[in-house]
Amino acid sequence: MAGSVFDSPIFARLFPTGEAGRLFTDSAELRAMLLVEGMLAKVQGEQGIIPQDSAFFIQRSAMEVQIDPAGLAGATGQNGVSVPGLVAAFAKAMEAPGHSQYIHWGATSQDIIDTGLMLRLRQLLTLCETDLRAILATLGTQALAHADTPMAGRSWGQHATLTSFGAQCAEWGNPLTDLLEELPALRDGALWVSLSGAAGTAGALGEKAGETRAALARALSLADPGRSWHTDRGPVLRIAAWLARVTAALGKLGTDLVALAQSGIAEVSIGPAGASSTMPQKRNPVAASALVALARQSGGLMATLQDGAMHAHQRDGAAWFAEWLALPQLCLGAASALTIARTACDGLVPDPVAMMAAGADPLGLIHAEALSFALAARMPRPEAQAAVKSLCGEARATGQALALLAHRAHPGLDLSSVFDPGTQMGQAPALARGFAARVAGL
Repeated sequence: MAGSVFDSPIFARLFPTGEAGRLFTDSAELRAMLLVEGMLAKVQGEQGIIPQDSAFFIQRSAMEVQIDPAGLAGATGQNGVSVPGLVAAFAKAMEAPGHSQYIHWGATSQDIIDTGLMLRLRQLLTLCETDLRAILATLGTQALAHADTPMAGRSWGQHATLTSFGAQCAEWGNPLTDLLEELPALRDGALWVSLSGAAGTAGALGEKAGETRAALARALSLADPGRSWHTDRGPVLRIAAWLARVTAALGKLGTDLVALAQSGIAEVSIGPAGASSTMPQKRNPVAASALVALARQSGGLMATLQDGAMHAHQRDGAAWFAEWLALPQLCLGAASALTIARTACDGLVPDPVAMMAAGADPLGLIHAEALSFALAARMPRPEAQAAVKSLCGEARATGQALALLAHRAHPGLDLSSVFDPGTQMGQAPALARGFAARVAGL
């Protein structure tokens, strides 16, 4: 097996990452860092910190130069970071010592790495937003179409009371809508530029350090935090936590779909199912299971990032390395979950007949709560609950339907609505329509 499923040709269709996969490659990282170096030279040239002609030459070269990632392996292995090797390779490729001496002026490796990371995370969030909107549009359409389609609600894995498939779609979609609505604040509060020098003091940047950082932020369309954040991994954690919550919300969708596939009645189809190597009857919920697996992985990765956020002093190599190990996997996991969920939701086909059959068990015990409240109108509620509990026990023992036993025990009471699925969904239809309206307003 490959070191990561996201880099494996074998697992590429099981854990697809779409366009996001291209953001977490050596080439993408080098390109982002070169862009930062070029823009840094540009703003420093405009401010008179370095010669204007050198700044122009560095910026243009940063857009044109091609550097082989493999050529940086030796320097990175020795230095622990790729930037010294990158700067050396960049200067060599420029073939202009008079200009190249101004590359990386006053910056430190972490400034370039962290700012380049933010450029890639910004692109990732854009891709995530596109997938989220597509998933929500599909779920909103399903919620509206099936607002009144009865479905068995489950509690502790067992039938509880009736809901609707539309309300189930709302349950899947509302957390995703919350996450989508959080994106503008996340971008403003986490996509930060970094330019603080060796120990976070910007000592080599001089009196214009703040102006230079702000100008670089504007040039890269990133936010200026107004301070150093080398050892404050809050911005990274905020983005990672958002991605982990997306993955968890999609994992809940996958968990439910797996459970529905295990029920013995195919209430929902999500397109082609997986086959067994030996059991012809199997239709395995592969996509749903992948969503659950990705959600489980993200929790562990988030724990690593949280632990790695504790940097000693002004920079901590081990903590930083831990972040590098975990963050790309978490990002790609979220991208994969969104890609899988988008395809799964596009192929989501509910079967109202199967849903009705699943909810309408022969004993009708799913209506027990409604019956207890109907009886509570004529007797104290504890007595009503005790009476219904006794009837449920009798139904299980005799195999007779709860409705029959209830009518026999209370012949003068009209219980027709109690056992009518169309009247026992509570606020489920309204919840479904409310969600659909919310999605329509995004």
